[in-house]
Amino acid sequence: MGATVSCCMSPGGSPKRHRREVELDDYPITTTEDVSEDTGTYLQHISDREVPDELAQESNPSDHPRASTIFLNKSQTDVREKRKSNYFNHHSPGLLTKKYSSCSTIYIDDSTVSQPNLKSTVKCVTLAIYFHIKNRDSNRSLDIFDEKTHPLTREKVPEDYSSVDPEHKLIYRFVRTLFSSAQLTAECAIVTLVYLERLLTYAEMDICPCNWKRIVLGAILLASKVWDDQAVWNVDYCQILKDMTVEDMNEMERHFLELLQFNINVPASVYAKYYFDLRSLADENNLSFALEPLSNPRAQKLEAISRLCEDRYKEMSKVTVKRSLSADNLVGVRNTHAVLS
Repeated sequence: MGATVSCCMSPGGSPKRHRREVELDDYPITTTEDVSEDTGTYLQHISDREVPDELAQESNPSDHPRASTIFLNKSQTDVREKRKSNYFNHHSPGLLTKKYSSCSTIYIDDSTVSQPNLKSTVKCVTLAIYFHIKNRDSNRSLDIFDEKTHPLTREKVPEDYSSVDPEHKLIYRFVRTLFSSAQLTAECAIVTLVYLERLLTYAEMDICPCNWKRIVLGAILLASKVWDDQAVWNVDYCQILKDMTVEDMNEMERHFLELLQFNINVPASVYAKYYFDLRSLADENNLSFALEPLSNPRAQKLEAISRLCEDRYKEMSKVTVKRSLSADNLVGVRNTHAVLS
């Protein structure tokens, strides 16, 4: 029982994770014991053959909270070029439109990590997709996502469909139509971006002008089924995209899941990372969330939400194992009441 040696993978490892192929020569065998010739070949422990966590985090930002998101890295190229252009051309940033809090007034937006603002979140997600397409490394794609092979409409696909990058407004209009018609939530938009980057990483492909619509549609289709309580059926999306068949939708969803290696889990830490990185993307591209003065009724509403979360925390703490009596006074939670003017 307790003395047996486990051959399981390390805690940081995951069977669903797409790992790089590593030669055994890169990890030399080290042992303090002399191995005689008659004992046979020395076998490494499975944990010694694991890929280091640093490599896994670099290649899987949608699985690890500490790995930086791909869209934020791709957007930095445009941010640096814009700053350099303003510096050499002596362009002033213009009037400051961002509102800042003072002693008498506090400005906040209505978007939180648990309840994001739908319109602002969709704008940020589509901007992230725009930077993915604009700053892509190559044009690696698959036939199942090619719009000419599997068109979404009966209209003739333009000849330059694979070479002209779509504008941010076009991407936003496409995603907004799907979210409005299917009545999807803002949280679903964030999960859509997580699945999109996971697909690009696992399948080693790029999102480009010829496949962005079907990739985004597949990510939205999967995110709506995983996240929302009342999922939208594939036939419902066919009512939105009237020229698309249910068979094509099912086939695309099946390929999407296979490329994700059926890894549809989104940890809370990864979700929070994508939310705050989207807010950083908005600040760097003048898409800041609308700020409003904190009123007394709104402050009371925030206090009520905080009290509700605090009650849930207390209920969860009752279920957990009771600590020793000597440590009860050390781990107690102190409640601080907010003073509203």
